[in-house]
Amino acid sequence: MAYRLFEGKDHASSYWKYRICPSDHLIQQVLDFLEKKKGQPFELAVDVGCGSGQGTLLLARHFASVVGTDVSPAQLEMAVQHAKEPNITYRQCVAEELPFADSSVDLMTAMSAFHWFDRPRFLKEVHRVLKPHGCLALLNYTIDMELSYPDCCPQTLNQVCKEFYAALHPYRSPHLGPSSIELYREAYETIPYPDKEWQECMWVRKPMPLSSYMGLVESFSSYQALLRDDTEKAVRLSEDICQRFMSVMGVTSAETEVVVGVKYFYLLACKPQQA
Repeated sequence: MAYRLFEGKDHASSYWKYRICPSDHLIQQVLDFLEKKKGQPFELAVDVGCGSGQGTLLLARHFASVVGTDVSPAQLEMAVQHAKEPNITYRQCVAEELPFADSSVDLMTAMSAFHWFDRPRFLKEVHRVLKPHGCLALLNYTIDMELSYPDCCPQTLNQVCKEFYAALHPYRSPHLGPSSIELYREAYETIPYPDKEWQECMWVRKPMPLSSYMGLVESFSSYQALLRDDTEKAVRLSEDICQRFMSVMGVTSAETEVVVGVKYFYLLACKPQQA
C-alpha cells in the first residue's frame, strides 16, 4: 500500500513555505537525459506526488503541458494557489492509478515522493503511461543536511545538526527502512530498461534564514510524528536546537542567513521503443 502523509492544511502550508526543490542544474540533468533519449518536442510532463507544487513549477517552462498529481486535497489547494503558468494543471489521484492514457507521457517525475508509493505498482503504471523513449526521473535528498556560517566551525555547527536528526530518528517511519536511498537503489536495479542512470551524490547549497532550515526539518515526517505524539516535546526540541545553533554562530536572531547543503540522489530511466 502507499503511505498517506502530509495531508493536513497546516502541513501543506509549511510544505510550500519551507520545502526545498531541486536546483535548476539538477532539473537540467533530467531534461538533458530526456533530450538525448527521446528528443523534442517535450509535450507532457507529469509530476507525481507533487505536494504543494514547487517541483511542478520547474517543469512548466520546458513542456507544452505539465500535470501535478497528489493524493492530498490540501496540498493540491496550496499548489493551485501558486500555479500562475497557464500550462500547469493538477489532478487528485493515487500514484498507482494515474489518469493518463497508455503511451501518452514524455516525462514522469517524482520529487521526494517515490519512497511513499507502492513502488512495484507505481513502476508498472509508469511503464503503461510513458511513451516509447519517454523517461522517468526519481529525485530525492538525504536528511543529513549540513549548515555553514562565516567564521563558524563547521564541525561544531553540524554536530548540532546530527543531534537534531538523531532525536528524530526514533520517529522515522519503518516503511522507509534505515535509509530511503536503498529504496531508490533497489528500483534502479530492478527497472528492466537498458537505458538508465544512477547518481548517488549531488550537493546543492542554498542560502536561507536559520528559521527556514528549522521549518524545513519540522516538515519532515519524523518531526511531524513526534509532534503528533508529544507536541510539547517537539516544540522544546526545536527551541533548544535553534538556540544551540545561534549560540554556536554567535548570533541572536533566527533570521540570520545560513547556507544549507543538501545531498541529492536520483534515478533516470528511458522506456525502450519495444517494451
